[in-house]
Amino acid sequence: MKLGMVGLPNVGKSTLFNALTNAGAESANYPFCTIEPNVGIVSVPDERLDKLAEMYHPEKFTPATLEFVDIAGLVKGASKGEGLGNKFLSNIREVDAVVHVVRCFNDDNIIHVDGSIGAARDIETINLELIFSDLEILERRIDRAKKALKGDKSAQAEVDFFEALKAHLESGKSARSYDFSDEERAMLKDTPLLSNKPVIYAANLSEADFTGDINSNEEYRAVIKIAEEEHAEVLPICAQIEAEISDMSDEDKAMFLSDMHLESSGLARIIKTGYRLLGLISYLTAGTPEVRAWTITKGTKAPQAAGKIHTDFEKGFIRAEIVSFDDLISCGSMAAAKEKGLVRLEGKDYVMQDGDVTLFRFNV
Repeated sequence: MKLGMVGLPNVGKSTLFNALTNAGAESANYPFCTIEPNVGIVSVPDERLDKLAEMYHPEKFTPATLEFVDIAGLVKGASKGEGLGNKFLSNIREVDAVVHVVRCFNDDNIIHVDGSIGAARDIETINLELIFSDLEILERRIDRAKKALKGDKSAQAEVDFFEALKAHLESGKSARSYDFSDEERAMLKDTPLLSNKPVIYAANLSEADFTGDINSNEEYRAVIKIAEEEHAEVLPICAQIEAEISDMSDEDKAMFLSDMHLESSGLARIIKTGYRLLGLISYLTAGTPEVRAWTITKGTKAPQAAGKIHTDFEKGFIRAEIVSFDDLISCGSMAAAKEKGLVRLEGKDYVMQDGDVTLFRFNV
């Protein structure tokens, strides 16, 4: 999973990126501090792997990973090349989903490019630049469909759909908020639109608001309203708190989060939200050589899941030996799970489930 972190300059984007990844991206109080996208690879926290490691004492421990890309701050006119606009748009095309950091706190010591905070305005600024870029793509797509219409009347459905979507974007609404039918999604498949990227709005709050009554923050409520209209996710977060805990030991971090009445870190919450947004799950492999998590899309069948490990596993797939993580832990060992008949033999049509502990049998 590759998440692109975007936001106007000085909203706390790079501070949050640094805290989440410890990648050391430069963070400063002026626009365009992030010019080339900084990249941070982080391990996906998974308590199930820790328990499997206790059971197997593996030589190698390999969690799933997530790539964060800290993309340059954007200003009005980016779609026309203003500021670092062209670079921003090309970077955002390459990510699976967007973490849009929105400033919801006042601080006279931190410059805002528009002179004052305004979450709805800031979101609109970035969304409109993405929409303007998408409109150019749609215009070309409509021209292509109209040319095809001369020799194929069935192309009329495409023309009608793309023109309706264009009108939707021209009204200032992101493609995310369009109510696509299955047929329309299929037509859009080869026309990737930036404003259709899945989005997590990370509402960056002050420590006082974050640990107090979040809903009393007017800017945060504005973000929620927009996200509901767009079918997007909202994640309240405090970049300052994340920065404070980023260098702590696991024990100190757990104590700090408990004192703040927080169940988990911002990183864990972003990852959980990202997995849900993109429809991702993890299956697990376990043994003395290695304990490992593998990320797949919901609905993936066993042979394709095996192919994540190696293409030969998919080509020569015979069967999968599977036990649910919960069953394995309750039994205490794979041998005990087999004795109780909890280890299943699954074939090519089996749809993988989150937490499946799996051994693939193959022959090439």
